[in-house]
Amino acid sequence: MRECHLNGALLIGTGASIVALLFIGFGIYVVLERRNLSKLKQKYFQQHGGWILLEKIKSNQGFGFTIFTKQQVEQGTSNFDSANILGHGGHGTVYRGTLRDQTVAIKKCKIVDESRKKEFGKEMLILSQINHKNIVKILGCCLEVEVPMLVYEFIPNGTLYDTIHYKMQGSRISLATRLRIAHKSAEALAYLHTSASPPIFHGDVKSANILLDQNYMAKVSDFGASILAPTDEVQFVTIVQGTCGYLDPEYMQSCQLTDKSDVYSFGVVLLELLTSKPVIDFDAPKEERSLSSRFLSVMEENKMLELVDDEIKHEDDMELIRAVAELAKECLRMTYDEGSSRRASSNHQA
Repeated sequence: MRECHLNGALLIGTGASIVALLFIGFGIYVVLERRNLSKLKQKYFQQHGGWILLEKIKSNQGFGFTIFTKQQVEQGTSNFDSANILGHGGHGTVYRGTLRDQTVAIKKCKIVDESRKKEFGKEMLILSQINHKNIVKILGCCLEVEVPMLVYEFIPNGTLYDTIHYKMQGSRISLATRLRIAHKSAEALAYLHTSASPPIFHGDVKSANILLDQNYMAKVSDFGASILAPTDEVQFVTIVQGTCGYLDPEYMQSCQLTDKSDVYSFGVVLLELLTSKPVIDFDAPKEERSLSSRFLSVMEENKMLELVDDEIKHEDDMELIRAVAELAKECLRMTYDEGSSRRASSNHQA
């Protein structure tokens, strides 16, 4: 009997030792995983130019830019809960979140150009200093992830695209409101092209990247495809980015993003405001699928009014509508010399 008790105690002791070893092993595993995760965060942080940003923030107390941790962003979006999604884009998903008791928009990007990773911190420094009432303010970023996340001010009324193409039944967007949105968007682009230092080419101007505040004031957003103007004569060549229907044909051929590329895309936005039609209509006959091509065709035939939204077709406004149509036509010119004039026209209007 005593031998049975001893054997039982030995088994119990052995089992307890195994459990203890398992707990110790699990504890070591957790510590190592946390250490590896911390190293990975530090690697991404350094890779994206985090130290440059930190030094700038420390040296300038008035610098309104914050580097958020991955944990802060995850908590602020309830771990990127789908209920917080504000919209999807070609460069990522935008979530509504709360950081430091402030409602913000957090963009979780899909990819970042390998050649731009080291320059990301420097580019954030420049973008963060943009101060224009018609450009969405970048408040900060998170660099502890493979693809940096951007934090923007929250704009409550959604996108111009939704306002144009998903109007509530009975709602109406007046011509005056449309022209004000166009005017303020043009001012924002002119600021990026001529007043920012160095100049900034947006790279993805479209109605989905123009937000509207509570007063329907335009705010240009989403700098995921933006580049800084080259400082030498060698133009920065990149993979063509942007959105089908808005892309400048010259840009698609040369892979060289310029201010003229933004002006062309702005011309397409003008067409949306005039017509309320989609920029690409896959249900239409092949020759009529592109709104810009169709518009240029009817302009040549002097049948422009066929495309204009019925909501703004009023006799008193015809002259103004024709003037806007002519401006859109200038923006959409495709040859280099004509492109130069379209750039000048846009800046003059802004």
